[in-house]
Amino acid sequence: MLLQGVMSKMSFTTEVSRTRPSVTVNKHKPWIETTYHGIVTENDDKVLLDPPLIALDKDAPLRYAGEGAAGATSSGEICGFRIHGQNVPFEAVVLDKSTGEGVIRAKGPLDCELQKEHTFTLQAYDCGEGPDGANMKKSHKATVHIQVNDINEYAPVFKEKSYKATVMEGKQYDSILRVEAVDADCSFQFSQICSYDIVTPEVPFTVDKDGYIKNTEKLNYGKERMYKLTVTAYDCGKNRASEDVLVKINVKPTCKPGWTGFNKRIEYEPGTGSLPLFPSVHLETCDEPITSIQANIELETNHIGKGCDRDTYSEKALHKLCGASGGGTVELLPAPSSATNWTVGLPTDNGHDSDQVFEFNGTQAVKVPEGVVSTSLKEPFTVSVWMRHGPGAHDKETVLCNSDKTGMNRHHYSLYVHNCRLILLLRQEPTETENYKPAEFHWKLDQVCDKEWHHYVVNVEFPSVSLFVDGASFEPFLVTEDYPLRPSKIDSQLTIGACWQGGSGHMAQFFRGNLAGLMIHSGKMENKKVIDCLYTCKEGLDVQLPEEVVEFNPNQSSLSVEGDDIDAFDKVMQHISYLNSRQFPTPGIRHLRVSTTVKCFKEEACVTVPDAEGYVMVLQPEEPKISLSGIDHFARGAAEFESPEGVTLFPELRIVSTITREVEAEVEAEDDPTVQETVVSEEIMHNLDTCEVSALGDELDGEHESLELDPAQLTQRSLEMTSSTLGLVITGVSTMAQYETVLHLIRYKNWHTEALFDRKFKLVCSELNGRYISNDFKVEVNVIHTVNPMEHANDAMVQPNFINPVHHASVDLSGHNLVNPHQASVVPSAATVVIVVCVSFLVFMIVLGVFRVRATHQGVARDQEAGKENEMDWDDSALTITVNPMEDQHSSEDDEEEEEEEESEDGEEEDDITSAESESSEEEEGAEEEGQQGASRQQQLEWDDSTLTY
Repeated sequence: MLLQGVMSKMSFTTEVSRTRPSVTVNKHKPWIETTYHGIVTENDDKVLLDPPLIALDKDAPLRYAGEGAAGATSSGEICGFRIHGQNVPFEAVVLDKSTGEGVIRAKGPLDCELQKEHTFTLQAYDCGEGPDGANMKKSHKATVHIQVNDINEYAPVFKEKSYKATVMEGKQYDSILRVEAVDADCSFQFSQICSYDIVTPEVPFTVDKDGYIKNTEKLNYGKERMYKLTVTAYDCGKNRASEDVLVKINVKPTCKPGWTGFNKRIEYEPGTGSLPLFPSVHLETCDEPITSIQANIELETNHIGKGCDRDTYSEKALHKLCGASGGGTVELLPAPSSATNWTVGLPTDNGHDSDQVFEFNGTQAVKVPEGVVSTSLKEPFTVSVWMRHGPGAHDKETVLCNSDKTGMNRHHYSLYVHNCRLILLLRQEPTETENYKPAEFHWKLDQVCDKEWHHYVVNVEFPSVSLFVDGASFEPFLVTEDYPLRPSKIDSQLTIGACWQGGSGHMAQFFRGNLAGLMIHSGKMENKKVIDCLYTCKEGLDVQLPEEVVEFNPNQSSLSVEGDDIDAFDKVMQHISYLNSRQFPTPGIRHLRVSTTVKCFKEEACVTVPDAEGYVMVLQPEEPKISLSGIDHFARGAAEFESPEGVTLFPELRIVSTITREVEAEVEAEDDPTVQETVVSEEIMHNLDTCEVSALGDELDGEHESLELDPAQLTQRSLEMTSSTLGLVITGVSTMAQYETVLHLIRYKNWHTEALFDRKFKLVCSELNGRYISNDFKVEVNVIHTVNPMEHANDAMVQPNFINPVHHASVDLSGHNLVNPHQASVVPSAATVVIVVCVSFLVFMIVLGVFRVRATHQGVARDQEAGKENEMDWDDSALTITVNPMEDQHSSEDDEEEEEEEESEDGEEEDDITSAESESSEEEEGAEEEGQQGASRQQQLEWDDSTLTY
């Protein structure tokens, strides 16, 4: 269009010149475009320009036939083009002076590999005035860009003349070596190597498009020791390499790289401290040039409880052992007991050694009784829990929830999981100002849905909330606000595993997974030191080396070792040990894996070390046998039960823990096959964490009986007590001696003993949250009722004057100690009254005698069935013993014979008495014999034993 406009303008000028005299005047400069782009191929000299090269001049009139002299030129014609620049391999030629058309062409052959692009400037010149073309004018300078197109003139060439590598037999390699070719063409298409090909037929190797060669099958040194391969290359223009390359692959006989001296089974005996895992290990690299070695040692303990061997005390006890502040700590998932029975219905993970792990399958939940946790948590507070959950679900799954008990479904606070997020809901209580306040705190965590055990601690100091997962801190990524709750008189219900919907009367938002150690600690937040202690394992890997060469993970269940010298690396590995600091570790297998990465010089023929796998077998610890012993059968007067002090329930209780060891035979006796290992029992000291006293038979009636213990004595020893109608439970980690002292102080009181003849109790103590349990120590207490003879004498006011008062000494009766009898005060009266009283009393004694005989036979039969062999200590200070002057000598002799028989039976039961008890018994018997010899043996002793159980 531009050219047409210019030509039209030139035509107009020509027409004008026809009417005017012919005058040649060079007024205007030639005109060309400002920029030109051209393309030329390496084997061609013609340049294709865009736009075409045309120069225009307004002075140029059109020539007419016959006008002007021959050889005359017009000042408007284009006489030439001039190229500016150094060493420009192009020239510009005018094809038609009148039209100004021209071309650019190469002066000689072009080489794309030397220069892909050329840039220069161009000017056009008109023919000027006069026959010599003087006064010619030139146009502005135009920029010309010319690109040289490539032709596929070069073939690929390999960088190396030959290649070689060495491989081990019997190994499948991902890459043995790499061949590489290059192409000298300048364009991307023709300079790229598109494929490699192995020319040698039927060889067990293949090469990929990047030149990596690998074997297609395991090589055998006996079959072929060296393979010679011919490899060629093709560029993307299908040009083949000018010369193929030779590749030599040597096959070495089996030198299996890996760890030697590695024991797959490593036995660990509890209590032996640190055990070296690799005492004679060596890394075999088959003489390859090694530049670096890295080994990762992993101790897999995920199958043990909550990820590794931890103390299996109750979570509450662990908080105290880790230094958590006392008071305000409540365990919401305790082990089921008489005092904490709301977890009885939950299934537990019995496969783990005494860990209190509770399973929730989406249909189970428990209600926490009232009073266990205050309805409004004091701030600040901490919620901690062990949780295993996954995968994520679209429904909310509640861990802990406090909601309206009736009427409405308002949630006061809750901890729940939703779409792999852990969310804490904390609605504020009613306030004077109804402003928005933070109400929901969201954490998006991979740990929530990975089906592994993790320890979560949520510290709340409103409005700030922080989360610790496995000891690492996480901040909430989202906090939403809500109005405080409106005032209401509705009580709240705390639930675990779901949320109670008070308005509809059912559970919702059930949890699916495992929970353990759910705690609420109000009044103070847990510090980082306590949190780390709760999460720390009791077992792990240990190494006595500088820290810069060893890196531990937080659990010390894996470590990384790096080095470049094989000998030094072996020494580091030989110092790695297994350590378990538990007194009674969980027995079983701990899998062990060593993963090794070896880098070689220039990454050639690098050694691949297979993973070394084994396991640590933690042997069964010598389990302690906790024995409770003491007086298990005694009697006290009714007045003692009704006194403010009550009756001491376990006055001589002793707690002993023993283990059984096998002692090897002496060296001299090793050759004698009849000599066997000796089994010995020795006493050990360890802690207890629970002692439970429960009433056998009927539950305790709070209206007239109780078990009491001074709280100050418990606080002094950092112990706690819970009581119910079933009994009382003492909890806390403390020594056996401390528990002994506290149990000695337990007293039983009953202020309504008229209908009570005996009461039975059971004591059980345990260690490590029920892992080791003592024997059931049962105590039977008899109530001795004092019978006043005046009540059976028709309300007589006086007694016969021939009944004399007697001062009684301690008398041994049937092996029972009768101590401190009361004295009877007697006043003489008229003979008739005496006769009436005596006859009535004689009849009463006959009835009592019959009852006594029956009771004795029943008691003996019951003792034989129960197999009781313990000594019975009788305190019968409430008995009234009087001398009956009306009884004959015959009855006295019968009673003496009966006493001798009972003494012989008691003598058979004295085998189990300790040496200390035996000496005490002998001293008491000697004192009693002397007292009996000093008293008149002709007097018959009588007592009211209608309520005694033999």
